[in-house]
Amino acid sequence: MGLLIDASFFIAQERGQLDLGSGAIGRPNETLLVSAITASELLHGVHRAQTPLQAKRRAAFVEAILDRFPVLEVDLKAARIHAQLWAELAKKGIAIGMHDLWIGAQAVTLGYGVLTANERDFRRIPGLEVHAVNQV
Repeated sequence: MGLLIDASFFIAQERGQLDLGSGAIGRPNETLLVSAITASELLHGVHRAQTPLQAKRRAAFVEAILDRFPVLEVDLKAARIHAQLWAELAKKGIAIGMHDLWIGAQAVTLGYGVLTANERDFRRIPGLEVHAVNQV
């Protein structure tokens, strides 16, 4: 099995807000990936920086992540799962951020879990194993 790492995890990590003492990062030999959606979210933060120095720091942080973890592209199989989950949740009146739903759909497609600091939204996705980290 593997884990898709959500942007909220990296953002909390960058801010020094994670309690990593629980060993929530994954098990040995577990595949860790980031979604292209997560990459976009992180890059969006670079473009929204308030100062050139902040942009430079964020860019270095994001590029280090993108160099370290393989990036999972969105494919048709994930699109089919996304559409199904989106319809099922809409019928129940459950709203989830579209980016999180895409990441969740990719994880479900692969049989992976999601490593996140945003447990609330991801727990609403049926069939998704959520690995939440505590924030300090």
